[in-house]
Amino acid sequence: MKLNNMVLVTYKWSIDKWHELVNSGVLEDQKVELLEGNIVEMSPEGVEHSFTNENIVIYLRDKLSGLAHVRESHPITLNDSEPEPDIAIVKLPLTIYRTHHPYAEDIYWLIEVSQRTLKKDLEQKVITYARNKISEYWVIDLKNKKLILHTQPNKDKYLQIVEYQSGIVTPQAFPNIEIAIDNLLLY
Repeated sequence: MKLNNMVLVTYKWSIDKWHELVNSGVLEDQKVELLEGNIVEMSPEGVEHSFTNENIVIYLRDKLSGLAHVRESHPITLNDSEPEPDIAIVKLPLTIYRTHHPYAEDIYWLIEVSQRTLKKDLEQKVITYARNKISEYWVIDLKNKKLILHTQPNKDKYLQIVEYQSGIVTPQAFPNIEIAIDNLLLY
């Protein structure tokens, strides 16, 4: 990119360099995450977001007890990204994560609770998650009161996107588990 006869060069962070930066303490108190090799600012949570997020975590921990672990706002490690999804449903046992954050192959599905971050979650994060073959990605759209469920990742998009405002959904990884939409859309 050129700016007034200057060439603007951006630096793409690798996961290893990102971990060095995080471990150095330079990012202490900074709300950022790594997406596609870029350091991206994270939006602060509003009341509706935090209330919804916490209640979904409680609900899913009950539903998935003994089947999966429900992580809340912690990093996952992907090819060139280390986002902090609002909720990650990952494989057990927890001891897998003593030495690393969950990798793509450890993840059953991811959930983002979206209000101010809806555009980022539907345009930027969807690409990152699809590229890393996250089989299922849910966006809880607080503005429009709906669940946007993405499945069938293919390159940088999901081939199937279904929206729900009521009813029951069953996660691909656990077809016998029913998730009530009313327990996701709390506002």
